[in-house]
Amino acid sequence: MAQQNNGGNQDVNQLLQVRREKLVALQEAGKDPFQITKFDQTHHTDEARNLYEEHEAKLLAGRQPVNTDGMDEEAAKQAVNDDYNERREIMDAQPIHVSIAGRMMFKRVMGKASFCNIRDRKGDIQVYVARDAIGEESYADFKKSDIGDIYGIKGWAFRTKTGEISIHAEELTLLSKSLQILPEKFHGLTDTDMRYRQRYVDLVMNKESRDVFVKRSLMMKEIRNFLAERDFMEVETPILVSNAGGAAARPFETHYNSLNEDVKLRISLELYLKRLIVGGFERVYEIGRVFRNEGVDTRHNPEFTLMELYQAYTDYEGMMELTETMFRRLAEKVVGSTKISYNGIEIDLGKPFERMTMTDAVKKYAGVDFDTIADDEAAKAIAREKHVEFEDRHKKGDILNLFFEEFCEENLIQPTFITDHPIDISPLTKKKPSDPTKVERFELFINTWEMCNAYSELNDPIDQRERFAAQDANAAAGDDEAEHTDEDFLNALEIGMPPTGGIGYGLDRLCMLLTDSQAIRDVLLFPTMKSLDAPKKSATAADDKSGFFAPNSSIDFSNVKIEPLFEESVDFETFSKSDFRAVKVKACQAVPKSKKLLQFTLDDGTGTDRTILSGIHEFYEPEELVGKTLIAITNLPPRAMMGIESCGMLLSAVNNLKDSDGEELHLLMVDNHIPAGAKLY
Repeated sequence: MAQQNNGGNQDVNQLLQVRREKLVALQEAGKDPFQITKFDQTHHTDEARNLYEEHEAKLLAGRQPVNTDGMDEEAAKQAVNDDYNERREIMDAQPIHVSIAGRMMFKRVMGKASFCNIRDRKGDIQVYVARDAIGEESYADFKKSDIGDIYGIKGWAFRTKTGEISIHAEELTLLSKSLQILPEKFHGLTDTDMRYRQRYVDLVMNKESRDVFVKRSLMMKEIRNFLAERDFMEVETPILVSNAGGAAARPFETHYNSLNEDVKLRISLELYLKRLIVGGFERVYEIGRVFRNEGVDTRHNPEFTLMELYQAYTDYEGMMELTETMFRRLAEKVVGSTKISYNGIEIDLGKPFERMTMTDAVKKYAGVDFDTIADDEAAKAIAREKHVEFEDRHKKGDILNLFFEEFCEENLIQPTFITDHPIDISPLTKKKPSDPTKVERFELFINTWEMCNAYSELNDPIDQRERFAAQDANAAAGDDEAEHTDEDFLNALEIGMPPTGGIGYGLDRLCMLLTDSQAIRDVLLFPTMKSLDAPKKSATAADDKSGFFAPNSSIDFSNVKIEPLFEESVDFETFSKSDFRAVKVKACQAVPKSKKLLQFTLDDGTGTDRTILSGIHEFYEPEELVGKTLIAITNLPPRAMMGIESCGMLLSAVNNLKDSDGEELHLLMVDNHIPAGAKLY
């Protein structure tokens, strides 16, 4: 419910009740707006304005502005007024009649005449409402109207003395009664959350939000136009699949009742589109939602819009040309220039995109030449030396990629193609003939972000089976993002697939770049949000059984063991030097490329934001922690984690799982009334 604070909930409830009473009065008078089924809208606000300006230029052609030089103030005022009246007489003799419809956003009643502003999808326009023009009964009804009501208005356009093009209403029709109160404005953390949850209110109130989604629609239109010109065919492929392949991601799982079969939501579009290349469709693409059971942060949403395209008889070089040309065209069409600005940084899409191999990038930014590293063990040794975290199962190619993520991505601001990835991280890509440890693959980076991923597609079914087997082994070793063997896809490759170039684009991230949007939620009309009633579900009644004042009977504590208390005494003087403070969570997001770390932006009471990283993503999603009050040690030395300086430590309660090495972390949260920076004793 979108409400503003008008002196407390009681006042708000009274205002809401008044609106309902107005609706009842209209219904009893036979004027129920909800019984109206249509309205003849002939123009939008911008069209009415443009039409009037064209008509005015034609009728007043050659007429010079009034010259008040040498006149005193009173004479000058009279001359301007006379000139206005003459212009109005000329224009009103041949009026431009329009019929507009939209939401009333402002109203000022002035006795026998009033003004209001009407907003439609093209913008706002002022409407002059006079009792003599629309009749006493209609004017009385209008005076009782509320901000947010939707009106149809018939009238003629004119220009006011202040120069504003307006509509002189001749007939008003209430088309929908607003029973809620529109907010005055959106700002701050709470309002941001409301903008995402109640996008319909955000679109009503914020022109900037509307503009983002208009540009997004234009971007999608121009992508389709571009690909149509290149003879690509748009297709659709299944969303519910038995084997979610084509990417390294954890899928969502569900159950198909009619077939009594467990299925997954797709994480990629790749394997079905390649089947169509096998079938003889030489150029295909799909724009569709894909689903990855992962965290939420400023650049990731569990469901997002992906475009993949495949072109027979070309390779990853052909995909580079297509991508560079398409991005340049989209910038021109959506932004109006190949030079775009993101967060105050100019990015030039007009220049040729830079090209660099992954090995060369790591050599440039990390000072390590992986071409000189002999094997997996040598790669692990250099990773330890450079403090790059890795897993035992990782091979040399995996560690090269970890180095790239750690040292290189943050430097890739201008458009850069990173090419020739290691084979270990590219199970669906054709090997480089000159170096079988690498593949013909590229990723485009702009603004440090990966914008797309492209291959010379692997079309050797024997090699593909071996790659799938390696992925199956990774899955058995605990990699929940590994792919699995897809026998039907292998059968398709055995039928025969021509040499093919393929590529995938995250369109939400591309829209962020083109609209200078800071978070992926700003370009998704309805982003994934945690349910507002989720806490109510977990703690329905705050009674003695809830666990707040007494043990919670709904939790099975038999699987929990508490670490024994330390028996060794510590020096009180040393202990007292730890600075424990209450901190407020201003923002929280997942650390890219890390499954465990969350990055907190904290208010510690000093006026300067504090960044702390904590490995608790397994237990919390970032969005549920924003606004919480936590406890941190604030005088620890900064520690670099994943290339980010972490300044302190958030405190958690830890319990170990019975008969397991695993442990659960529970952040210490305190009453939100405790101010940021409050010291704990």
